[in-house]
Amino acid sequence: MTTIADFTVATDGGEPLHLADKLGKVLLVVNTASKCGFTPQYDGLEKLYERYRDRGFEVLGFPCNQFGGQEPGEAAEIAEFCKVNFGVTFPLMAKVDVNGGDASPLFDWMKKEAPGLMGSKAIKWNFTKFLIDRDGKVVRRYAPTDKPEGIAQDVEALL
Repeated sequence: MTTIADFTVATDGGEPLHLADKLGKVLLVVNTASKCGFTPQYDGLEKLYERYRDRGFEVLGFPCNQFGGQEPGEAAEIAEFCKVNFGVTFPLMAKVDVNGGDASPLFDWMKKEAPGLMGSKAIKWNFTKFLIDRDGKVVRRYAPTDKPEGIAQDVEALL
């Protein structure tokens, strides 16, 4: 059975991050963008991270430029924007595609494990969120309109 432990991603500095190292934590994996109407969710994601990180929770942000070209910057620029404007301290990864032939294998797997509305596999927009349990399994997919504070109860239940 596939779990998040089967994937390696790149950090915003380009180093490999073996997600097997995240087993035992509850994760919220989010495709993000700096110039989106949902960008203020960075604030809510950071608050969620701060509230639960000491209990084994982590947010992993994956910048994506596939939706309206709303994440045009390079890794350092994205990280600086997130830190200055929203106080982001949770890890940001390298920019990825979440749909199409060049989609990140991690996102392809999560979409299969937790389809969207009416069984849709595609991610429709920035700030789609996937909740992963301590065993590395996808528990739930959240729409871009689902605010981070609305996810707190589900995070708490897994902790």
